[in-house]
Amino acid sequence: MAHYFEIKQNKAGEYVAYFKYNSETIFWTEGYKSKASAKNAIESVQKNGPGAETREA
Repeated sequence: MAHYFEIKQNKAGEYVAYFKYNSETIFWTEGYKSKASAKNAIESVQKNGPGAETREA
């Protein structure tokens, strides 16, 4: 699959979820204290993202 989520620990020891397309980072979440919280963030994006509208500023 060309797109995927990846969870990595940053230098502060927090877990960050990255969304990647062809190995290029498209966006990432804030840092979380637990890996479970990072997984919850991914689940939230998957659940709520498909119906999100696009706005232009």
